[in-house]
Amino acid sequence: MPNSELMAIGAFAQRSGLTSSALRFYADSGLLPPADVDPATGYRSYGVHQLERAVTLRRLREIAMPLAGVAAVLGAGAEEAARLLDEHVARIEGDAAVARQRAAAIKSALGGDAPGSLIAVLKGPVLAEAVEQVLTATATPTATATATGPTHDPASAVLAGLHIEASDEAVALTATDRYRLSTRTLVPVRTGERTWAGTVDGADLRNAVADVRRSALVRVEAVPHGIWLRMSGREDRHCRVLPEEYPDHRSLLASLGEATTRATVAKGALLRALEEHPGDRPVLRLTDRGLRVQAPDDELSGILLPAAVTGEDLRIRFEMTTLYAAVSTAIGPDVMLDLRGPLQPVTIRSADRGDLTTLTMPVTFDH
Repeated sequence: MPNSELMAIGAFAQRSGLTSSALRFYADSGLLPPADVDPATGYRSYGVHQLERAVTLRRLREIAMPLAGVAAVLGAGAEEAARLLDEHVARIEGDAAVARQRAAAIKSALGGDAPGSLIAVLKGPVLAEAVEQVLTATATPTATATATGPTHDPASAVLAGLHIEASDEAVALTATDRYRLSTRTLVPVRTGERTWAGTVDGADLRNAVADVRRSALVRVEAVPHGIWLRMSGREDRHCRVLPEEYPDHRSLLASLGEATTRATVAKGALLRALEEHPGDRPVLRLTDRGLRVQAPDDELSGILLPAAVTGEDLRIRFEMTTLYAAVSTAIGPDVMLDLRGPLQPVTIRSADRGDLTTLTMPVTFDH
């Protein structure tokens, strides 16, 4: 290789973001051998063409990939490399979840391992189903880049959690991403010793759902900074409670006006019509003829569904992602839509069961 294309190890280190000592280590391990070694002095030089590999190597090590994994990724094609990266990230997430559980157990033991306050005893399959339904309305925490790495915005972090309110009669689960709100009320097998409210980390709950579903009964206990899900014959699961204040969803629910239009439609038929809709912001047109799913600029086409519609005729538009998720999680074969005009929240619930309710915000026609 011509000397003009070679860089001294110091210059290559600066451009690649790797230290000189790291470059020597990766050379000795065979991951990044120098392009040239002076036989007299042992001085190492690197080629410009090696920069891309060096930067990729550095990035892989920054996400704690072991050397064997780095070698496999660097030697793989794009598709195989992506699969290896996904597997590595999944292992990291799994290890983090295990570490959280073990840390919670250690903290509990340090505190004397005293049992927490009983929130409620619930049927495991029912609790698992409710958690999965309501968590569809959570938001993804917003990450902000800082000098020490990404941090999550506390205002958005709480929207990734599930808010639990337990009284002497029921347990209410609520989630919202500010565009959609989902709430389900469960009747416990046994009520708690006192009322309790808190926002539980959504990721911790998702990780616990499989064990919860396989447990006949789950005892939910409150401890400082978290809750325990205690299950007979299975390892207890700890879920963190988020410290941020949850949005005042009760005021929103209480401020909803009376429905001016109500429609009852088959859930499956409505989902199929949304799936066949070509755009990402479908329009629902409700008249005494039924419910039509159509494009915003086409009044005549679309799919007309049989529906029992009462009240005022209405034309309303939604984001596909919010409307489809709200309808798909409804319980039972039919859904009831309570509408309050083209710009007000729409209530979507089962036509014959009211324990799961979802609010969905429409969008304007010039959105």
